[in-house]
Amino acid sequence: MTTAPLHRLSALAVRDAVARGEVRASDVAEDVLGRIHGLDSKVRAFLRLDEDGARASAKAVDAKVAAKKPLGRLAGVTVAVKDVLCTRGVETTCASKILRGFVPPYDAHVVERLRAEDAILVGKTNLDEFAMGSSTENSAFHVTANPWDLSRVPGGSSGGSAAAIAADFAHLALGTDTGGSIRQPAALCGMTGLKPTYGRVSRYGLIAFASSLDQIGPMTGDVRDAALLLSVIAGRDARDSTSQPAPVPDYLASIEDGVKGFRLGVPREYFPESIQPAVRDRVRDAIDVYERLGAEIVDVSLPHTDYGIAAYYIVATSEASSNLARYDGVQYGIRADGARSLVEMTSRTRTQGFGPEVTRRILLGTYCLSSGYYDAYYLKGLRIRTLLRRDFDSAFAKVDAILCPTSPIPAFKIGEKVSDPLSMYLCDVFSVTANLAGIPGISIPCGFTAERLPVGLQVLGKPLGEETILRVARAYERETDWHLQRPPLD
Repeated sequence: MTTAPLHRLSALAVRDAVARGEVRASDVAEDVLGRIHGLDSKVRAFLRLDEDGARASAKAVDAKVAAKKPLGRLAGVTVAVKDVLCTRGVETTCASKILRGFVPPYDAHVVERLRAEDAILVGKTNLDEFAMGSSTENSAFHVTANPWDLSRVPGGSSGGSAAAIAADFAHLALGTDTGGSIRQPAALCGMTGLKPTYGRVSRYGLIAFASSLDQIGPMTGDVRDAALLLSVIAGRDARDSTSQPAPVPDYLASIEDGVKGFRLGVPREYFPESIQPAVRDRVRDAIDVYERLGAEIVDVSLPHTDYGIAAYYIVATSEASSNLARYDGVQYGIRADGARSLVEMTSRTRTQGFGPEVTRRILLGTYCLSSGYYDAYYLKGLRIRTLLRRDFDSAFAKVDAILCPTSPIPAFKIGEKVSDPLSMYLCDVFSVTANLAGIPGISIPCGFTAERLPVGLQVLGKPLGEETILRVARAYERETDWHLQRPPLD
C-alpha cells in the first residue's frame, strides 16, 4: 500500500486497498472531507456537501468488507457530482436561483449506478447556470477558481467538477458536455475529461440544456480511472429513448495495448493562427510522442470546422429555449410574488430566477425558432451539423483517431471575458464539433505554458469508439508524467 495521502490515490488504488482491507472506506471519506474543509474556501468547487450521506455510504462499505460480502466496482471511492444531475434528497439547483430549494425525489440514472457500485458521493459541484458557459463564472451562487492559479477560471460549464479533481477533493467526478463542458475545463485544470458518444450514457435525471447535444461523462485524475467510471455509468436505460442498446465493453481490458500501427489524424483546421503558441507547441510535442510510439501521423481535413461555433450556438440555444420554457412559476422552481396575471407571474419569475447568460441564450434560441427565421437559422444550423458529421466520417475512414488541441487558450483571468460573450464562445471552437457530430472525445494533460498553466490534448474517436480513444490517451499518459502534477494548493 502506498504511503501517499488517501486523497492523492487513484480511484482504482483506493478501491483495491479497501477490498483488501488495507484501509477503511470511512477513513477515505474523512480524509477527503477534511481536505475539502481545509481548502475549498479558496477554490469553491462545491455548492453543497453531503457529509452525512458520504459517511453513511462509507460505513456501509466497511460493513460489507467486515462481512466478506461482494463489493461494488467503486467501493470506497469518493465521487463529486455536477449539480445538474438529480440526487435523491439532496438539493439540485443547476447553479440557478430559479431552482433554489429543489430537492429531487429520485436519482439520475448515473447516480443510481454510482450508488449500486458502492461509491461515496461527497457533494454537488458548481457550474455555469444550467451548464451555459465556459468559465463557471455564470453560477448564480459563486465563482469557482482554478486550483493552478486562483485568479483564473477553471473552465466550464463543469468547472466545479474539474477543480474538485485537480484539487484532490474527490477521486472521481461527473460532468456534462454539451459543447465541450467536460473536455475544456479538464484541459484548463490539467486533468482527464471524457465525453462519450451521444447515447452511450443515459441522460435520465439530467436537467436538460440542449437535449440532442448533452452527454454525461467522467472527470478523473487519469485515463484508467476514466475507463473505470465509464464502465459503471455506460449502458442502455429504457427511461432514456436516446440511450443506445450497444453492449458495454470492458474499457480497461485493452487500455494498455499501445498505439503501434495506429493511424492518427491531425486536422489542419485545428491549428489556426489564433491559437496560443504555447498550446500549439505542447500539442505538437504530444503528437511527436505518438510518432515515437509507433503510430502513423496522417494529415486530415475537417473542412466545415469554421462553421461549428455558429451552428452550435443556433442548435443549442434553440433547444435551450424549448427546454427552459417549463420554468414559468407554475410547476417548477420558484414563483415570483405579487403578480396580477399569468403573463406577469411568468415574466417576474424568469427575471428573478434566470441570470444574464441564460436569458441571452433563451432569447437567441427563441429568435432562431420564430416564424420567418426558423428556415434562415435553425434549419441551416442542422444542415451544417450534418456536414460536420460527414467530415468526421470521411476522416475516420482513413484514421483510427484524431489528435488536436482541446482549447485554443489556457485558463484566463476571472472577469476577463465576462463582458465579451463572443470571445467566451470562441473558447469552445475545438470542442463543439464533437457534440454536433455525436462522437466521443477525451482531453488529457500534455504540458504547461510558461506561466505554469495546463494545456490539454484532445483525442476524438468514431461513434462508440471509447475503447480506442482511451487506449490512445493511455499510451501518451504512460510516457509522460503530466497527469501526476499537482497544483500548489497545500
